Amino acid sequence: MFNFFLLILIYTGIYALMAIGQNIITGYGGMLSLCQAGFFAIGSYATAILSVRFGWSFWATLPVAAIISALFGLLIGLPTLRLKGDYLAIATLGFGEIVRNILNNWDSVTNGPMGIQKIPMPTLFGLTINPYKKYAFLVMVIIFVIIAYILFQRLARSRMGRALTAVREDEIAAQSMGINITKYKVYAFVLGASVAGIAGSLQAAFSLSVTPGTYTFMVSVMVLCMVVLGGMGNFKAAILGTFIIQLISYFPQLTGLSSVIPPQFKQILFGLILVVMMIWRPQGLLGREEHTYGVKGGK
Repeated sequence: MFNFFLLILIYTGIYALMAIGQNIITGYGGMLSLCQAGFFAIGSYATAILSVRFGWSFWATLPVAAIISALFGLLIGLPTLRLKGDYLAIATLGFGEIVRNILNNWDSVTNGPMGIQKIPMPTLFGLTINPYKKYAFLVMVIIFVIIAYILFQRLARSRMGRALTAVREDEIAAQSMGINITKYKVYAFVLGASVAGIAGSLQAAFSLSVTPGTYTFMVSVMVLCMVVLGGMGNFKAAILGTFIIQLISYFPQLTGLSSVIPPQFKQILFGLILVVMMIWRPQGLLGREEHTYGVKGGK
């Protein structure tokens, strides 16, 4: 049971990185994006291909995974971020499905539905970080989450964070004040994509294999649920929401009811969470984090 709880914590850390990226896009930028699974897949496959076929170390593949994901974020961001609401959601959803189908059918590169196996374990200063032992890998994931949290928290208090907040609240007013709306939306999308790519790289290193079936539309929905449940515009809340959603996801296994609870349990529950939170507590469990931006006394 304790090992199973460690597994939940590791996946909480990996998905918390994606939730942080989703939060900068949706929570601060106000854009309904449904393609974190696509960036997650790109990061995973970048690490898998470079490490298995070219012999790169995990640490060498990590920045490449982040950069490639960021480039795809830019690629999808430039033409689609002029869209709003449902239209943007549909466009980003389509991108995530395109990525999954390419991975599923580009056999010569991705090995198709069979995926890529036997990914080397990460090593640091000659020591192997063994995913099967979990402790060391959990520490590594927690360090990544802390770094991402600090960087994005500082970003939220920066000029870019203020600009994104203004865009989210009122695009017309923000534009009239000289804020380049498209530029800041693209910045947010690129940053959210890059951190999802890092999460994908960690996922590949932990599972030691990648298959296209892992990166379905439901992954994007789950990440969105994490942000909505915790509180949009609040990075601590996104991490809390991630932990709660992971507990819910593994509830059948934790309680020994996996043979009784149907496989569709998670999908139904995620939908209910979104509906309930939007009706009764749209600000999430912790609510939006208010920044004073250095104003004395917060006034």
